[in-house]
Amino acid sequence: MADVADRIGNVTRHRYEQLVGQAKELIAQVTRAQFALGDMALEIEPMRSVGGSMPNGTDDLFTVTESLQMFADDIGVERRTVEDWRYTANRWPQERRKDGVSFTVHRILASVVDEDERWAAIEDAPFNPRTGVRQWTPDGAKRVVGQRVDRPVTVDEKVQAVADLTRDDEVAAQVATDLLKRPAVTEHVTPAERVRVATELTRDDTVAKEVTTSLLRRPAVARTAMRDDTTRMLVNRAQFDNSNETRERIRERTPAVRKIEHTIEYLDLVGSCHGFVAPLGRLVPQLRGQEFTEDERETVRRQIGRVRAAVDWLDGALDSGEFTLDEQLVQLLKGEEYPCRGAGRPALWPSTTATWSASP
Repeated sequence: MADVADRIGNVTRHRYEQLVGQAKELIAQVTRAQFALGDMALEIEPMRSVGGSMPNGTDDLFTVTESLQMFADDIGVERRTVEDWRYTANRWPQERRKDGVSFTVHRILASVVDEDERWAAIEDAPFNPRTGVRQWTPDGAKRVVGQRVDRPVTVDEKVQAVADLTRDDEVAAQVATDLLKRPAVTEHVTPAERVRVATELTRDDTVAKEVTTSLLRRPAVARTAMRDDTTRMLVNRAQFDNSNETRERIRERTPAVRKIEHTIEYLDLVGSCHGFVAPLGRLVPQLRGQEFTEDERETVRRQIGRVRAAVDWLDGALDSGEFTLDEQLVQLLKGEEYPCRGAGRPALWPSTTATWSASP
């Protein structure tokens, strides 16, 4: 039995080559027949200039359409088919028809307006990478005349095919949704194009609200963007005032800037909290069944003590409005050691929960 890789469809490669040879002979016969039929249609109705020179609707003369329709009916084909035969036969005189090239390719290349270019084009068959030889195919002819191919190969051809298929808004929306679910695809989209798409999508207030909510869950992104905007505002204000005012002076004079900076600082704070909780949420479930040495437990407890002290201080600062760190908390956050008390747990220094230095 022949190997599967050596089969094409249900036949062996050798048999396939035999069938291709026979088919080419038949196609050559069909091509000659189609040109012959086109010549007959030309004899019945020679090509005329646009509008024609024959009167319409006279008693003794048929119009071109009527003559070709009668011919089509009498031989049992569509009038449109007869018109294609006639047009192609007219564009390719007998001495210019290329043996071994199908009537279909002749019909496609017939749209080349300049005769010399048309004669030259059919002599220059494109290279077929599949067969390794130069030969005409309908898609090869369509590329020459700039028509859309049936089997797109190049990126431009594929893009054009997609554009044609997505002319319907409902189809385009579904395709866009599916593409946005493929990160590997969106990686190749330039930042400028991504911004443009995001801008268009967020013109809808509901969408904009959802996107904003998602961004606020990414404090680092929102913080960076707002800082950049604040910097631009400060620079623009200084240029507008045409002075050398410092950032602090502008900040004092511009409540809007201070409000923005407040939001930035708020995002910093929320981001810090999130940056602590989120990793723990991922890590803690993985610790199930693990055992730690006493030194390891003590080290973790010391770190928990530092976190607890900082959180207690922040909680009190939020209530009192005083956000100046005292010396003990500064040393604690720097990692300096303090005596522990009570069952091996870190001490909570009174100053971190009850004493608040006055803001300058």
